[in-house]
Amino acid sequence: MHKALLAAAAIGLLGGCDRGPEPPEKTVQQLMAQEVQPTAKIYWDSVQYISDETGNHEIFPETDADWQRTRAAATKMAELAALLKEPGYADGRGKDWLQFSDSLAEVSRLAEQAADERSTDKVFEVGGTMYSVCSACHQAYPAESEEGAAPTAAPEA
Repeated sequence: MHKALLAAAAIGLLGGCDRGPEPPEKTVQQLMAQEVQPTAKIYWDSVQYISDETGNHEIFPETDADWQRTRAAATKMAELAALLKEPGYADGRGKDWLQFSDSLAEVSRLAEQAADERSTDKVFEVGGTMYSVCSACHQAYPAESEEGAAPTAAPEA
């Protein structure tokens, strides 16, 4: 009986072993293409100033639903920024990857605030900042091939 208890305990301990982080369901490229880019576009497209051959056009949220969609996009960007910090996405990349993710989270919180305030000027301004954060990260971390190339760290400054 004593051996059976020890065997059961050993099995229980082995079953609880930390096997490391689960790999993400999507590659970074898939996450960017399927989640980050469409979500950022919703936010960016919510306030626009367009000049074309027909004149000047201002696009901005007009209804409660429009403002809620703008805020939801900002909230989702913050969630995606947190996801990018998880080991499945961050491992093998430089410390600046975490800094870029933190910057995206911070600007996403500002985007939420701008939407809460229903300030078209702030939404537009924060959208530009969000674009700058994304562009800086993309310069440091160009798209990797889908064939499973290992992530590479950005060059140290």
